[in-house]
Amino acid sequence: MRQLIIQVPQGQGKAVLQIAESCDAVNLAKIEAQSADRNIDLVIVHVSNRQVEDLLAKLEDLPEVHITLLPSGIIALRPPASEAAQQVKNVRARSPIEIFLSGLQSVGSWRSFLAYAAVAGVVVWIGLYTNTSYLLVAAILIAPFAGPAMNSAIATARGDLQLLKRSILRYVTALMVTIAIAFLLSLLLQQQISTPLMVENSQISTVAVLIPLAAGAAGALNLVQSERSSLVSGAAAGMLVAASLAPPAGIVGMASAIGRWDMTMSGLFLLVLQLFGIHVSATLIFRAYGLTSQGSRYSRGNQQVFPIALGISLVSLAAIATLQFWNSPEFERSSRAQRANAEVQQAVEQTEFAQLVEANVRFTRSEIPGQNSLLAEVYVQRQPESTLSSQQIRDRLTQTIQTRLLTQRFNVTPLVSVTVLEAPKTQ
Repeated sequence: MRQLIIQVPQGQGKAVLQIAESCDAVNLAKIEAQSADRNIDLVIVHVSNRQVEDLLAKLEDLPEVHITLLPSGIIALRPPASEAAQQVKNVRARSPIEIFLSGLQSVGSWRSFLAYAAVAGVVVWIGLYTNTSYLLVAAILIAPFAGPAMNSAIATARGDLQLLKRSILRYVTALMVTIAIAFLLSLLLQQQISTPLMVENSQISTVAVLIPLAAGAAGALNLVQSERSSLVSGAAAGMLVAASLAPPAGIVGMASAIGRWDMTMSGLFLLVLQLFGIHVSATLIFRAYGLTSQGSRYSRGNQQVFPIALGISLVSLAAIATLQFWNSPEFERSSRAQRANAEVQQAVEQTEFAQLVEANVRFTRSEIPGQNSLLAEVYVQRQPESTLSSQQIRDRLTQTIQTRLLTQRFNVTPLVSVTVLEAPKTQ
């Protein structure tokens, strides 16, 4: 529930009360007051979140109306006292005008915005360079990507081309600043090779598109829901959006500085995938909650902007997903490594001379031209009844695993290392 303080010329207060009652407002009060130059009526109104925009639209016809909207949740108790529990549970989603205005309010100054983007670039670089995962979390908390992401989705849902252009500009600028900071730090400190955390975060899963879709939906839901209707904080939803963008941005900058163009392409692919995925899901959520090109106190909406912008985003997202599967395994290494690991384990289990102890399968970021190196480290133990030597077991398993991976058309160069472990001999 929201509280509005409505200021009208003296004598118009009764009309405000009638309009508020038509919108199911409660705990109404009219006060005669004095402004700087004349007598006025002040009307205090408490109305459901979803009725705010309808109330504002109806108040537009009154002369010289001034409205103060308190964005925080209000608990309006009224007789009978026995219904108090039901009254406080009546929590509704925010009205479209509140969502739109709160999105605009989240936009800070350019100086602070760029400063946060630069600091995020420093922290994400340190995290990737020193293989410190908790610093990546810190960078995600600092990165100011959630605001432009949600505002661009709001602009698309509202059909506001002006806001959409401004949001995209801030979006791209923040990413470029983060990438540039990571690039410069790698040059200044003469980084020569990629770190394990860079390699790990550059691996792309087949289901990578689900992350930005979930991030966009979570960010949008956080804006449309009343602050009393969810236990999920805004920081958590914003962190999910930034988590999709901050690490890839750092990888693009660092990989470009050391000339690892394969990792740079993976990072750029992730960034583009995340941008369009977040935009599509957030826009659809906002549209479902009533953000359209027409609304009270809002005249910049263009009905054609929504279908055009959403169509471009959907087509781009589909093209990126097609590229991911067309250029396999470059853009789905993480999923391919898991599938290959399963094939390796099955190959060992089907033999009669060895038992599987552990198998680690991963893609490497080696610079060997013309091959996708898949490294399989396999640890086995001989079967008690086996008469083969350790060397014979290694040779047979290596050939079996390589043949299986090649026949499954993983499009890789399988590099297999088999280690035969001996159990302690009983006395």
